[in-house]
Amino acid sequence: MDTLTRIRAFIDVVDAEGFSAAARRVGKSKALLSKYVRELEDELGALLLNRTTRQFSLTEAGHTYYRSASEILKEIDNLADLVRANNSDLRGRLRITVPRTFVDAEIGQSLIDFGKEHPELSLDIVSDDRFVDLVEEGFDVAIRITRLEDSTLIARKLDDFQIVICASPDYIAKNGPLEHPSELSRAACILDTNGRSYSNWRFVGADGASFTVAVSGPIEVNSPLATLRAATAGLGVAAVPDFIARQKVQSGELVSLFDDFLPKDRGIYAIYPHRRYLPAKVRTFVDFLHGWFRKTQ
Repeated sequence: MDTLTRIRAFIDVVDAEGFSAAARRVGKSKALLSKYVRELEDELGALLLNRTTRQFSLTEAGHTYYRSASEILKEIDNLADLVRANNSDLRGRLRITVPRTFVDAEIGQSLIDFGKEHPELSLDIVSDDRFVDLVEEGFDVAIRITRLEDSTLIARKLDDFQIVICASPDYIAKNGPLEHPSELSRAACILDTNGRSYSNWRFVGADGASFTVAVSGPIEVNSPLATLRAATAGLGVAAVPDFIARQKVQSGELVSLFDDFLPKDRGIYAIYPHRRYLPAKVRTFVDFLHGWFRKTQ
């Protein structure tokens, strides 16, 4: 039995969080997986797993080995993907982390359309507003709505993005027009707590310098859609993604404010780890989304 098979068995067990679950997932017996892991431990001269009838956990050596071995196996699998002739040979699972804002908005349809076009791939889409560590948590690719910062990860821009400051016509009629972003410090603002600086809204002046305005208001909620609804109901001023606000601004239900002061350094990006052999499934996914945005936005 070769070492690679033993390593795969070990990773399968860790990913499934147990021998029984791994056996069901990969279609091998629990006894066989246990044998492979035990042989790997004998070969390494180190205990990788703590196993009792009630508990399953990695040892310190197991944690170290799992991280490195997972990356090695990904490189081996990615190399196999690289030599496949066409997309019809795509297979396996694509694990994607996506902000809830993206999934819940109309642009989330891009993920569904990709799944329809590539039914041979199993999509594991995890909607999470947390800043996920792709390598540590085993994701193939992430969609991020952000300002791009230096990183060891690779990024491809899918579309432009900016935040829209908006309020209902009723709110503006009752409270008077807002002429400058600094006036927001005295306005009723609806805060989306998903943002890292949700109570300090960022703007850009005529000289190109950034400045922030501290805001507060009657509602704080971790949902841009709820924020949008509150603004539409006339409860205050909201800062929401343009792809969520666009339809209500166009219909006149909301009025966009301070357009000349809004930063334009953000985007929607596909992010993936820097690997020597980029998996064909990741490349195909990113290419599809890039094309989807070109056609629909």
